[in-house]
Amino acid sequence: MTASSEAKGAAADLPPVHVIGTGLIGASIGLALSSAGADVSLEDQSETSVALARDLGAGRITGEVTPGLVVVAAPPDVTPRIVLAALERWPHAVVTDVASVKQAILADLQRAGVPLDRYVGSHPMAGRERSGAISARADLFEGRAWVLCPHEGSDAAATELVARLARATGAAVTTLSAADHDAAVAAVSHVPQIAASLVAAHLEHLSEQAIGLAGQGVRDVTRIAASDPGLWTQILSGNASAVADVLRAVHEDLARVVTALEELGSGEDDVADAPGARAVLAHSIAAGNAGHARIPGKHGAPPATYAVVRVVVDDRPGELARLLAEIGEEGVNLEELRLDHGLGLPFGLAEVSVLPGAAGPLTEALQARGWQIHS
Repeated sequence: MTASSEAKGAAADLPPVHVIGTGLIGASIGLALSSAGADVSLEDQSETSVALARDLGAGRITGEVTPGLVVVAAPPDVTPRIVLAALERWPHAVVTDVASVKQAILADLQRAGVPLDRYVGSHPMAGRERSGAISARADLFEGRAWVLCPHEGSDAAATELVARLARATGAAVTTLSAADHDAAVAAVSHVPQIAASLVAAHLEHLSEQAIGLAGQGVRDVTRIAASDPGLWTQILSGNASAVADVLRAVHEDLARVVTALEELGSGEDDVADAPGARAVLAHSIAAGNAGHARIPGKHGAPPATYAVVRVVVDDRPGELARLLAEIGEEGVNLEELRLDHGLGLPFGLAEVSVLPGAAGPLTEALQARGWQIHS
C-alpha cells in the first residue's frame, strides 16, 4: 500500500532508524517506514529472520549503522537488556521500545542506574494473530493508536522524535503514563486474549458434529486465541497486577451469571421460579451493549452505527472479489465485512456494513447486478 502524504512528510524528518527485532511488529515498522521513504536498517539474533525482513522490503542489513533513532521490537523479558545495550552502543541516538507492557520495563531500566533521558517507551496498538516477518504489513499501523509513555526523565526532543516515528507509519499518537498504559491495555487487549483463549479451550474436546455447528459468533470471539503462548505468557506476567484487577471484576460478574443460570436450571419451568435471575442475565447483556457501543469506529472515529446488507456469495474462486469490486463501482464505501459459511453449504453469507443512507441504494444495485440479498 502506498504511504500517505502525511506519513511521507513525517518520515522525511526522521534520522536513520535502526530496528532491533524483525518479527511481526519490527518488520512491519520497517516496511511502513521504508515505504514512506525513511532510511531503515535491521538487526535480529536470527539471521534467517532479518534476511527475510530485508527481502520483504523492511530495510537493509548491510553498511554502517549510525542511527538517530533505535526501535527495540523484542519480547518483553529481553527488552530492558536490549534497550540498555542500545543506549550504550549509540550514545547520541534516541531509543524506544514497542513492547506491550511498560511499567515493568521502565522499572528494570531505572534499577540499572543509567541516564534515561534518551529513552521513551511506546506501544503501537496493532498486531495480528500470526507472527513473524512473513506476516508483516506496511499498513499495519495505519489509523491505529500508538501510545507514547515518556517518563519523568525523558527529554522532550526525544519524545517528539518517537512521535514522528509513529506518525510516519500512519498511526495516531496518544500519550499515557506507563501505569495508565498498562491499566488500559489490561482491559482492552490482555483480558480479551485470556477470554478468547478460555472460550476456545472448551472447543477442543467437542464432537465433530458439535464443532461443525460453529458460526460467526464463536469465530469472532476466538479469533485471537491462535496467538503465541510463549509471547503471551511474557506479556501477562509483565502486566500481572493490572490484568488481575480486571479479571477479578469479570469474575464477579461471571459468578452472578452462573448463580442466575443455576437458579433457573433448578426450577420447574415456571416463570415465577428464580425471581431476579432473568434480570441478572438481561442486565449482563445490556451492559455488554453499552460497553461495545464505546469502541471507536474506523480510524479511531467516534462509534458509528452501520447498516448491514447481507449478500449470498457462491463458494467459488473470485466471487467475493467480484462482490467487493461491484460495491466499489457503485461508489459505496465498505465500513466492515464479515463472511459466514453455512454448514455443508456451497455458499457463504457476506455481511457488508455501510453507512445507513447507502444501504437501500446498494441493495437495489446489487440485486440489479444479479446478487441474492438475504433479508
